[in-house]
Amino acid sequence: MNRILILLFVSFSLLGSNTKSNQFIARQGQVSFFSYTTAENIEAKNNQVLSIIDVSNNEIAISMLMNAFIFKKSLMYEHFNESYIESDLYPKATFKGQILDFDSSQVESQTRIVKGTLTIRNISKEIEIKTIITKDNNTYILEGDFEIVVKDFDIKIPPIVASNIAKIITTKFRFEYESYEE
Repeated sequence: MNRILILLFVSFSLLGSNTKSNQFIARQGQVSFFSYTTAENIEAKNNQVLSIIDVSNNEIAISMLMNAFIFKKSLMYEHFNESYIESDLYPKATFKGQILDFDSSQVESQTRIVKGTLTIRNISKEIEIKTIITKDNNTYILEGDFEIVVKDFDIKIPPIVASNIAKIITTKFRFEYESYEE
């Protein structure tokens, strides 16, 4: 986790972040995905997702270890990491982007588009995500969902199990950010 934290801070500093008082961190963000199939639904959750936002320039960076997803069945975990994501070769997924038209002083919930680059398996794809942002005292909560097209990230599905894995995966997220303190 420390290695990811260092990588995230380095990549975030490359985005041009300002002072620490404008930065907020979510150390245990939550990402989950759901895949509906006729044979068996596949669902997994990852509560070890790290993210930083800089409210002075509306930038966001996210990093997550792919092998931190928890499945109901150990065989699903094994197939996900070994056969599909190949987490030994591609251990993390990242997102870097901008929160468009975000007003950090607004206390009411705001729905905004987060636009940026999602990288999975070293393949980057530009995406836009409708996100609900809530400010509570000196914290921010970002939550929403989006879809991932499996073929966009060159995830190979053997024909024998193709009917058991959805081609589009629904992904949900929730990040609770607190002020970054050294």
